[in-house]
Amino acid sequence: MTIHTMGQSPRRREDARFVTGGGAYLDDLRFDRVAHAVVLRSPHAHASIEAIDTVAAARAPGVLAVLTASDAEADGLKALRPYVEANAQTGEPFAFALQPLLARDKVRFAGEPVAFVVAETHAAALDAAELIEVHYAPLPAVTTADAARAPGAPVLSAEVPGNVCLDWRTGDAEGADRGFRRAAHVVSLRLDNHRIVMNPMEPRGGVGTFDPASGRYTLHVSSQSIHNNRNHIARALGVEAAKVRFVAPDVGGGFGAKNFAYAEHALLLWAARRTGRPVKWIASRSEVFLSDHAARDMQAEASLALDAEGKFLALQVSSVANLGAYMAGAGGGVPTFQYVHLQGTVYRLPAIALHIAAVLTNTAPIGVTRGPGFAETVNILERLIDAAARQAGFDRAELRRINMVPPEAMPMTNAFGFQVDSGAFAQTLDLALARADLAGFAKRQRQSEDRGLLRGLGFAYHIKGTGGAPDENVDIRFEPDGGVSLITGTQHIGQGHETTFPQILSTRLGVPNELIRLRQGDTDLIPAGGGHGSSRATYMGGTAMWRASDEIIAKGTALAAEALEAAEADIRFDDGRFVVSGTDRAIPLLEIAALGRRKGKPLDTFHAWTREHMTFPNGAHVVEVEIDRDTGRVSLARYTAVDDYGVLVNPMIAAGQAHGAMAQGVGQALLEHATYDPRSGQMIAGSFMDYALPRADDLAAFDLYFNGTPCTTNPLGVKGCGEAGAIAAFPAIANAVLDALAPLGVKGFDGPASPARIWQAMADAR
Repeated sequence: MTIHTMGQSPRRREDARFVTGGGAYLDDLRFDRVAHAVVLRSPHAHASIEAIDTVAAARAPGVLAVLTASDAEADGLKALRPYVEANAQTGEPFAFALQPLLARDKVRFAGEPVAFVVAETHAAALDAAELIEVHYAPLPAVTTADAARAPGAPVLSAEVPGNVCLDWRTGDAEGADRGFRRAAHVVSLRLDNHRIVMNPMEPRGGVGTFDPASGRYTLHVSSQSIHNNRNHIARALGVEAAKVRFVAPDVGGGFGAKNFAYAEHALLLWAARRTGRPVKWIASRSEVFLSDHAARDMQAEASLALDAEGKFLALQVSSVANLGAYMAGAGGGVPTFQYVHLQGTVYRLPAIALHIAAVLTNTAPIGVTRGPGFAETVNILERLIDAAARQAGFDRAELRRINMVPPEAMPMTNAFGFQVDSGAFAQTLDLALARADLAGFAKRQRQSEDRGLLRGLGFAYHIKGTGGAPDENVDIRFEPDGGVSLITGTQHIGQGHETTFPQILSTRLGVPNELIRLRQGDTDLIPAGGGHGSSRATYMGGTAMWRASDEIIAKGTALAAEALEAAEADIRFDDGRFVVSGTDRAIPLLEIAALGRRKGKPLDTFHAWTREHMTFPNGAHVVEVEIDRDTGRVSLARYTAVDDYGVLVNPMIAAGQAHGAMAQGVGQALLEHATYDPRSGQMIAGSFMDYALPRADDLAAFDLYFNGTPCTTNPLGVKGCGEAGAIAAFPAIANAVLDALAPLGVKGFDGPASPARIWQAMADAR
């Protein structure tokens, strides 16, 4: 049997079943007597509900239930609460309104659930939903944060006066003012980090069941975070968490859209209890666009002050986040934690002043995606640095280099008191520029010009705090058949956990990888877990495994000493064996595990831990674009990335995660934009006919290199690797586009860099 340890790149174990049709995704699961559900959604972005008539629908063939808000109220169901209800820095409560499972008196975004129809077949449920008559009184809608805050704007909820959930100032305002007063150069930008929809390959969905004998609910669900979501749904159902089980089979991607609980989760379980049948619902692609938590949608007015030599003196940012119709999930946590705590970390910035507002609008609620808040932070500073270089005549690379925190300053504490343990920022930047052949850019630019194309170079330096939910658990069990069950509270959604987690355990315990069976995705298997988000799984789950292994080795040492008739002090653990020092006498770990089981002293170990620190992956991304003067089409010509992910468990899988994130970042930068009609509040980009995801021919051949500095705050030395590209790509591409357009006098544009937007920017500059 083979042992693959950390640093090696064995092929993904899970891929064999995926590519042969052996995956167990939600739609692959089979349930006896399963019924099918359809959600009737509001066609209006903002309207009063005057009446709902369900009589015809309830009488339709095959219909088992037609459920509305009045039914939910009668059965004691409760609205969804946000996961973060107060400012993460100050503890001050947000102004927010609860999100109803089914709208009762009012709808606040197009796509909000109004009724839940359950029938023998999906077709019958669809037909019945069309028979429901809802009498709406349309109200004015607001789709942007500026419109929602304007005088006389319609108020979405009485609980949120003026539609403002948060209006907060933090940082060193006086210090920033002093920095700007003595600045030799000041540069200011208005930036829009526009809204996107994550669109995982597998849409959201679930199958709910109810056992009347035990009173327990079970939801098989495509989810990234089953324990926390289970707890929120139990509260909505009005039962203890122990009465609800969440099971996540194979999950076809998440990207943040599946991080939090949704109304449909509770509705499925409630409907299963009402009908006495398993009830299944899987979102259509239209429902993904209408009702999934979207991401980004933050605008900022930002200014950077520099001295005559280019040293950064101060940063001022006034930003507003569009939260959508409800503060959902961690929507309030992004602007008060992620967006704040890494401001001024890669670069020495003595004073930072932030003004942050979070606003409700008649759009789908905002959740998270790769790099929430961090992407917005990095975009602001990296765009400002390029603008300052152009305005004041600095070299863009050198301007970054002279302001970067040096390795010898690590660990460093930034302006907001957060400590970063490791990083070689300037070295990483230089490596990226060298690999990108910066010296050859002028030649490539002339070659592009010869073909009638504009060519631009841009780069950005990213950093992110990873770790997500601060608690994690692992249960390691040595089974009678000689295998090892590895049970974790993390969640796989395509990252390769079935390969990398055994690598970690094999490194520590010397157990062959194929004997290790990873078990995740069931709230009955392990009491708690943080799921997956914020690139946490390897750091949090891996550290839990490492610490549990320490306990296993300690238990095994005592048993080995007895079996080998030696003192415990003379026993060392080496390469999967307990060895008597100075001799060739040894017993393998798995034999000790069997011995312990016979003696009633099993090596089985449960370990729970709470992190004190995050990890801080970082890196430099360098991009070249070509722009067609006649059409405005932007093509990605070259993409080079040098990233610091600390110690790599599996370099191949880390590269795959990085490539996926870069593809997502390219999508936002060039193609993707979730747009709403400002008058009606209707989603304009509501299908793949109107919303463009990147395809292979939209991407360059990524040149990825790792320049890892081991993380000092976990025993593995790892840093999260799943989000970097999505953070860095947007500002790097924007900077490259502006570099290409600078000779035409173009000074700015709002993303994405679509042909129409770029053509218009060129036309306006003429």
